[in-house]
Amino acid sequence: MDFETVSPEDFGRSLRGIGMNILVRDVAEELAFLADVFDLKAHRVSRDFAIVPYGAQVFQIHGDHTYGAHPLLSLLPEAGARGAGIEIRLYDSDPDAAVARAEARGAMVLQAATDKPHGLREAFILSDTGYVWVPSRPLQARGPE
Repeated sequence: MDFETVSPEDFGRSLRGIGMNILVRDVAEELAFLADVFDLKAHRVSRDFAIVPYGAQVFQIHGDHTYGAHPLLSLLPEAGARGAGIEIRLYDSDPDAAVARAEARGAMVLQAATDKPHGLREAFILSDTGYVWVPSRPLQARGPE
């Protein structure tokens, strides 16, 4: 699918499974973070909206103002972090590289890249708009000891 030319109707009809739509005060600010830290490229970028592919999946970024008549808008905090209670996990991203890029741009690293007992190496990085992004990769399987 060509994300730059697909109609909104065809794009909407193509969505399957579980989707993620992230509401932000400033679309460009969140996209800059995603590009700098995870090297993600957004499509159909405007002040209102962007499509962000990640592997075989896609998620969307929407500006708060696009939710003018939506009941969720009244629940959004005016200031502070947005993403309390959710981790946005990017399972095919190098956590060590993401931490290095996050630190270089001055983003808050909540937890450096760490090997976890559940078989992943992961880090926790807070975007400027308050969402927790978790780059992770599987740990190498250990042989018999």
